[in-house]
Amino acid sequence: MRKWILLTITVLLGLSLAVAVIQPSIANATGNIVVQNIPGPSVAQQLTTRALTSWPWYLVRASGIIAAISLVILMLSGIGSVTGHTFRFLEPITAWASHKALGIVFGISVLIHMIGLLFDHFVPFDIPSLLVPWLSNYKPVTIFGMQLGSLFVALGVLAFYGVALVVISSLLWIEKKPFLWKIAHLLSYVVMIFVFIHALYLGTDLSTGIWRWLWIAIGGGVAIAVVARLWRAKTI
Repeated sequence: MRKWILLTITVLLGLSLAVAVIQPSIANATGNIVVQNIPGPSVAQQLTTRALTSWPWYLVRASGIIAAISLVILMLSGIGSVTGHTFRFLEPITAWASHKALGIVFGISVLIHMIGLLFDHFVPFDIPSLLVPWLSNYKPVTIFGMQLGSLFVALGVLAFYGVALVVISSLLWIEKKPFLWKIAHLLSYVVMIFVFIHALYLGTDLSTGIWRWLWIAIGGGVAIAVVARLWRAKTI
């Protein structure tokens, strides 16, 4: 076995030396072949230019995906904490700390998502259009002949205010004003609906294909969990 291995290595080394010796002769024999550099930026330069000019779009896209994923986990973990299913996987203290951390991540990702739109040259947004619902003219919506303006953008703006209220109340009111915190926390369900529609019709990755159907399936799963939560509240 060792002899065959040594023989194979010897043959490969011999072929390599032969190619190295013959290659200069071939190059000299084909002296009429001229290699020229095509003027213009290289592939690396093109990629760098594209990254520098398109980074806001990637930032908006990535932060939107993080916000969507964290919101879904937030909703399911919150409902699971009420029904007790979350405690099958996590201790109560760990579950609460994780839920709080996810809420902060969600709020920060939404904020980054909105700030990134200010630097995106492909989508015209400014501070007023990001803070005032229906002020933007991006992708106007018409349903049954009724012009609803930038409905999907407006739902995103309204969801931002809902997120701000839920996060701030969770940080400040949960111990001092538990009743007000509970009322404010119910906005989470409204925020989920607004974010679901906003992402479904404006999300780049959710426009067509399997990701769109996956997002619809996830929305359906959250809706089933919400119904189970409401049914539990009714029967207890």
